[in-house]
Amino acid sequence: MLINGIAVGCIYGMIALGFVLIYKATEAVNFAQGDIMMLGAFAAFSIIALLGFNYWVGLFGAILIMAVFGYALEALLLRPVIGQPQFAIVMLTIGLGFIFRTVAGAIWGHDPSAFYTPFTGKVSSFGPVVIAQENLAIIIGTALLCLVLYLFFTRTRLGVAMQASSQNQLAAYYMGIPVKRVFSLIWAISAGVAAVAGVLLSPLTLIDPGTMGFFGIKAFAAAVLGGFGSIPGALVGGILIGLVEQFAGRYLPAGFQETSAYLVLLLVLVLKPSGLFGQMAQKKV
Repeated sequence: MLINGIAVGCIYGMIALGFVLIYKATEAVNFAQGDIMMLGAFAAFSIIALLGFNYWVGLFGAILIMAVFGYALEALLLRPVIGQPQFAIVMLTIGLGFIFRTVAGAIWGHDPSAFYTPFTGKVSSFGPVVIAQENLAIIIGTALLCLVLYLFFTRTRLGVAMQASSQNQLAAYYMGIPVKRVFSLIWAISAGVAAVAGVLLSPLTLIDPGTMGFFGIKAFAAAVLGGFGSIPGALVGGILIGLVEQFAGRYLPAGFQETSAYLVLLLVLVLKPSGLFGQMAQKKV
């Protein structure tokens, strides 16, 4: 139960990471993040199951496809809405989520799909503990992804420019940073991270255009729990939500497992709106 909770929580954490990256840069909330993860899983399915390439080609191909998709999505659809009330951006991303589900169903069908992975049906034993390799792949993949993102944001000029743009857009612009292009790249990174989450999640839940995107709502609860502006908080919040779900399904009455994430979201908003690692900030308007 502990390993399963951490594995599912890592998926929530990766999706929540996309929420946080976009919010820190643009102060927009992308409620289509879960559906972008679903599209990433279908991209890998097309490369692996339909075109016949191996798993690793499918993984990196899906990341590349979704990164380009995220870049174009921000440049063509989201950028014209910047400056409008936040409610307009929220409604736009919610509408995009419904569109993505409909298009995915029209292209790949509404039946659950799957593809071969090197971890399917395999287990690893650690003394008396037997762990499915799908769960280990999720945990290790999440750790590697976080390491890559940390190095990118702290050791590269582009990563530092992204941090500067998220902290003060006007100052970054005056320093010569192409802020609009940086925002598009942040959306690209967010979509690429969602693709990784979708590929790692696929062996556990199958790829379903009708339900897979709703993981984004639980990931939103994880982002709020960790603190909506905190990148480490997104991962910690995701793992906590995953653990709460697992143990609620075991020790609480039926139905609590599916609703536990939303109950946690409600409690955090009432008791500690800034989340575990977030900080409350005041803005003059």
